[in-house]
Amino acid sequence: MKATLKKPIAIIGYSGHAYVIVDIFLNAGRLVTSYCDSEEKSKNPYHLQYLGSESGIFDKLKKFDLFVCIGNNDIRGKVHLELNKHVHDPVNAIHPSAVISQSARMAEGIMIAANTTINPLVEIGRGVICNTSSSIDHECVIDDFAHIAPGAVLCGNVKVGRGTFVGANAVIRQGISIGKNVVIGAGAVIIKDIPDNTTVVGNPQRTLAKKQSSKLLAA
Repeated sequence: MKATLKKPIAIIGYSGHAYVIVDIFLNAGRLVTSYCDSEEKSKNPYHLQYLGSESGIFDKLKKFDLFVCIGNNDIRGKVHLELNKHVHDPVNAIHPSAVISQSARMAEGIMIAANTTINPLVEIGRGVICNTSSSIDHECVIDDFAHIAPGAVLCGNVKVGRGTFVGANAVIRQGISIGKNVVIGAGAVIIKDIPDNTTVVGNPQRTLAKKQSSKLLAA
């Protein structure tokens, strides 16, 4: 049986977050050749070809595997849904140094960065970012378009809602439920549940503000 040839990768969005993702693909032996953005970038460290804005070239994008390199959860979600409707789902970007349980379940367009650990029975939704050295313990559920920042630790049975951001080196105690569109500050220690659309910081946690939910991430 012949091995299926993988398509070259085109990334959507090309700035600092994208550089990490391109490096993940290169370490995994994948070829990244092109990028889409609202304008051509003067800084092009990987010498990628500029294709234009993705919204105007859907037919052209069908010959690529795609990945959305946008850190903002709301915008990343909108682009994912647009690609799913007009082209196809993005692929996953998984660094070879990541440790991922065989029982973990992962959707499409996920970034799993260097030295990340995904333990047994974890469920990760589409477009999720698990950034450098984050630790996701057993039976955690991370909903679509969430972002787990570098060094964050999710203990067992943690639930993270759609579009939520968990800051660098934050620690979330086992069994905690975090709502949709939440922001958790860097280094926060979370010891009780957090409702939707809330910003939380500190050790122990304290609530700073409630915020308006976006239509996409509140869905």
